[in-house]
Amino acid sequence: MNHACPPPETELEILARRASERFAWHWSKIQIAGQQRSLAVASDPDGMLLDACKRQDAGEEGVIDPFWATTWRAAAGLDQFLARIDLKQVPVLELGCGTGHAGIAAALRGGQVVLTDGVSDPLLLVQMSTWELRDRCQVRRLRFGIDRLPGPTFPVILGSDVTYLRQLWPDLDACLKTHLSKGGQVLLSDPFRIIANEFREWIQQHGWRYEEHSIALEDDTDHPIRVMSLRREPSES
Repeated sequence: MNHACPPPETELEILARRASERFAWHWSKIQIAGQQRSLAVASDPDGMLLDACKRQDAGEEGVIDPFWATTWRAAAGLDQFLARIDLKQVPVLELGCGTGHAGIAAALRGGQVVLTDGVSDPLLLVQMSTWELRDRCQVRRLRFGIDRLPGPTFPVILGSDVTYLRQLWPDLDACLKTHLSKGGQVLLSDPFRIIANEFREWIQQHGWRYEEHSIALEDDTDHPIRVMSLRREPSES
């Protein structure tokens, strides 16, 4: 009888198994940088959010809302905006990457991208989604106000839907100032949330020059995405 051992798992298979042990997920086709790409995404983000809410209501500590599990429209708007920028060989940092849409868009346009999130679960999926681009993509954990990535700073920092919580703004500000190269640019996107209007005023009081762009999505021209461009004031650099 042949008792040959099964072939060892590949690194991609190991990631897939680890993700499956945490939550249900699947591959989804999505348009990124003008190309059809496969993203590894959570299969039931609404169910995951409901479960997190129930656990929080039950008094469980340390439960994090899985907002990362959905690809938000703000990422698609930031993707479109990146077509205006020459990113070839440019080091790029994505904060709060979630599914990794914006960071992957930057990599497909030639950037050398580090995709980060503050929680570990989405990073498993992002590692799979960037597998074919691993020569241009690194995946790391980065919590605002806690972690600092080693090595050089970044000329471009991206973030989609990272301004929705007022209590995160001071740590986001510190993270940006820590990781942005002198003369660099931060690009943050959101679907014109009211709270981001307040963020616009707040961030300008903390040493940033602010410029705003409206991006009409091809599949939803009635609901544009805002892209906020931030640069350090000369006295703050």
